[in-house]
Amino acid sequence: MDSGDTAWILMSSALVLLMTPGLAFFYSGLVRSKNAAATIMQSFIMVLVVSVVWVLWGYSLAFSTDVGGFVGNLELFGLRNVGMGATNGSIPDLVFMAFQMMFAIITPALITGAFVERIRFSALLVFTVAWVTIVYAPLAHWVWGGGWIGTELEALDFAGGTVVHINAGMAAVAAALMVGRRGGIARDTVPHDVPKVVLGAALLWFGWFGFNAGSQLAADGGAANAFVQTNTAAAMGGLAWLALSWYHTGKPSVVGAATGAVAGLVAITPAAGFVGEWPATDGYLNAFPALIIGAMSSVLGFYTVRFLHRVKELDDTLDVFAVHGVGGLWGAFATGIFAVGAIAGTRDGLIEGSFDLLWRQLAAMGAAAGWSFVMSLGIFYAIKQFMPLRVEEPDELVGLDRSEHEEPAYQYDEPGLGYSGGVSTVVAGEAAPQAEPAGSSGSED
Repeated sequence: MDSGDTAWILMSSALVLLMTPGLAFFYSGLVRSKNAAATIMQSFIMVLVVSVVWVLWGYSLAFSTDVGGFVGNLELFGLRNVGMGATNGSIPDLVFMAFQMMFAIITPALITGAFVERIRFSALLVFTVAWVTIVYAPLAHWVWGGGWIGTELEALDFAGGTVVHINAGMAAVAAALMVGRRGGIARDTVPHDVPKVVLGAALLWFGWFGFNAGSQLAADGGAANAFVQTNTAAAMGGLAWLALSWYHTGKPSVVGAATGAVAGLVAITPAAGFVGEWPATDGYLNAFPALIIGAMSSVLGFYTVRFLHRVKELDDTLDVFAVHGVGGLWGAFATGIFAVGAIAGTRDGLIEGSFDLLWRQLAAMGAAAGWSFVMSLGIFYAIKQFMPLRVEEPDELVGLDRSEHEEPAYQYDEPGLGYSGGVSTVVAGEAAPQAEPAGSSGSED
């Protein structure tokens, strides 16, 4: 056991935990003010629920003895035999368990952006327990816990491109389809609290250093490389989204810059520990892959937002699929292009002259996307047989702060305040619609 490595992964675990409150602020600033507290709660509740699920059975399903390449068994139920003395590499098992728990917490929190402003809180609780158990834990096992993607297919995912972002993005599509569209407002509305959006993005960026650099599981040069690649991609992603929104609207969007930074962070996640030198033999363009990955994540995400806002059947409220699903898919694909085997002892990517890793990445991307979408649809369908997924129309009109929690985020009433919110008018470079009066039925036309 190495005390330096242990200290770094403990710190990284705390950094990743901070990402979920950061996400809560990010999402809360994007919605209408009457749903601000409820949106924060939908992320915060994940810390409570998933922490308990993970220590009881989630960690065991993901990281215990492999059963047919599909899932772990329950030999670690309740953290049985997960102790301070046994080590996982150079860190105690308990530290590794805690680090992985923080990934399990934030992933379902990401999904909530697809159905904020209308989900019933009780249905969200049931979905969270079922989804972490049935969808997240097996996929984590496939990739990181000794399952078939990591050991047989040998695809690469340094810090969660498949397990976290593709997984959450595809589940968000299933959620948006099953929960249905928001009622009473146009699709594209203006964030009610831009400073809160930027604060949330900043906390996400800060925590992401633990997310990516911590996934090295050691305090060494590999962690330093992942740290720098992460920051570079985030910065380039923010600049690219800012430029696109500026081009389309004539104004540099604050929310667009924050969203682009998150998109860059998403895309570099699966690649952070595997890219760096380009070309490897020269070693003087270490930031080149991160710059490309960050920029393309925003280009792809930006235009996906614009396209999906014209698809009336899909109301992914905060564009979870565009930012996390598309970003995760691009990041996993880019890993197959830019990975340098000499950096982390992996296969070389396409830029090093080998197609072998790229097809493995494509197979892993397809497996993760298909698994998450189909199983998430099934979970929502099963829940729908026993309880409603969304609140009643009058409760949605009042806002979830009051109807679900009776705790409004803002203790005052101001005309029009409750009807400003949503993610992507300026973000997607489109003209902002006028706020609608209370009781309006809303119109896409």
